[in-house]
Amino acid sequence: MRDVAIGLLIPFVGTAAGAACVFLMKKALSVEVRRALTGFAAGIMVTASVWSLIIPAIEQSEHLGRWSFVPAFIGFWMGILFLKLIDRVAPVFENRSGSGETIKGKSMMFLAVTIHNIPEGMAVGVIYAGLLSGSADITAGGAFALALGIAIQNFPEGAIISMPMHAEGKSKLRSFSGGVMSGAVEPIFGALTVLAAGAVVPAMPYLLSFAAGAMIYVVVEELIPEMSAGGRSGVIWFSFGFTLMMALDVALG
Repeated sequence: MRDVAIGLLIPFVGTAAGAACVFLMKKALSVEVRRALTGFAAGIMVTASVWSLIIPAIEQSEHLGRWSFVPAFIGFWMGILFLKLIDRVAPVFENRSGSGETIKGKSMMFLAVTIHNIPEGMAVGVIYAGLLSGSADITAGGAFALALGIAIQNFPEGAIISMPMHAEGKSKLRSFSGGVMSGAVEPIFGALTVLAAGAVVPAMPYLLSFAAGAMIYVVVEELIPEMSAGGRSGVIWFSFGFTLMMALDVALG
């Protein structure tokens, strides 16, 4: 159980470490830096969605034969539609500049990151619930790889929350707290998932792909537009994040 507790906390530590970057900040966060951080996070998330979530979901449904893709298909769309519903019902905070350009406020970014951290925490919880159940498809190394991969992906997310908050006038401590709070939901929902292991393990293919769908939604809706605006460096950082997470998943899995 100690290893499980550590695994559940690792993604949260990644968010907190990223948020702590605000204490090193000496000037306003440049557009280029934001684009790089966003692209890196997007690459990590896409790889984690495929290698750590969708592929295991399909493998765990092999008993369905040619229909082994169905749970992953259904779960993925549930994740997409869940985030789409949140987008529709949640208030959208916007600031409009004098030039007419619409910029999403820090509240919307905080909301988006926090919402998608919930299924990420559940994904880690699902993996560790399966490990505790003795599932042959899940190893301690694979569970750790997922937790570590999400933690790496959370690092730029924590920075993306805290650094813009400070650039807009908040104190460094308050900005750091905002970044940390966005990741606090992960160990909470991860622990709840582990405690409900009896009900969760049979539904793992659906929950894994649900988390994948939620993360892909955030990548496409929030991160790709920001990383692509006005330059190509975001694509390079996306590719770096993608290949880094791929290497981690294969090497540690």
